[in-house]
Amino acid sequence: MATRPIIFGEIQDIPEGHWFEGRKEMMPSSFHRNWGAGIDGNGTTGTSAIVLSGGYEDDEDNGEEIIYTGAGGNDPNTGKQIEDQSWSNRGNAGLRKSQDEGLPVRVIRGHTHKSPYSPEKGYTYGGLYSVVDSWEEIGKSGFKICRFKLLYMGNNLLKRTPEQIELKITNKAAERKTGAVLRVIRDTKVAHDIKKLYDFKCQVCQFALPTKSGHYAEGAHIKPLGTPHNGHDSSDNLLCLCPNHHVMFDRGSFSIKDDLELIGEVTGKLFLHPSHKLNNKNLKYHRESHGYH
Repeated sequence: MATRPIIFGEIQDIPEGHWFEGRKEMMPSSFHRNWGAGIDGNGTTGTSAIVLSGGYEDDEDNGEEIIYTGAGGNDPNTGKQIEDQSWSNRGNAGLRKSQDEGLPVRVIRGHTHKSPYSPEKGYTYGGLYSVVDSWEEIGKSGFKICRFKLLYMGNNLLKRTPEQIELKITNKAAERKTGAVLRVIRDTKVAHDIKKLYDFKCQVCQFALPTKSGHYAEGAHIKPLGTPHNGHDSSDNLLCLCPNHHVMFDRGSFSIKDDLELIGEVTGKLFLHPSHKLNNKNLKYHRESHGYH
């Protein structure tokens, strides 16, 4: 167990691109405090660093965007997935904590990680990333895995913000607004039409947030846009929600059954306008992504 203090963000004298011969070199400075584990963090404080070492077959490394498989479920001898992963795992809980609080995560790539961004030997520091999404799915080995989407937030030659990176990857032109937690709110015409249909009242709490210029609500996608979810920006994939319930819905604090019953941290029934039809496949996708089976 790591006894050194957890430190978020950059570590003095260890710039992006720094090379380590081995993982022991990372430990004295708290750069990455765990010798064996790939995730350095816990559900109370958050996760400060991860190592990509090729231990999980479902990992995807596209440089600016990483789809990362959480911890647990692997056979220590073969490295093969043999059981479901859990959100209660300290590393997975730590990454969710970093997502909720917008804490930066140091990404380290090891030589055993199969990626054009990995070193031929040793380990390299890939920079700071933001955890912008988390969900669960069935992995290639047939077991449940916890998944995280991380976006680069440093200052390499591309010089893009996490939001600009996401827009580049999804190839969608959309207005960007930054909330208290890092996420992209796409205010498209279809989203605006849905909000007008509900008179800017949240479909969960029926509250319309008053502003000096009228009322405010957000268009929430049931199946998220962008990789790896690839949801559609269509009315049957959109809800009108207040900011609080939007964040809770995106984080999986609650979900929606086909009969519109709310499950999880919110109870009751989703209000649905007679002219607004939802795609039940998207509702099912959201439930399964957040563990409502």
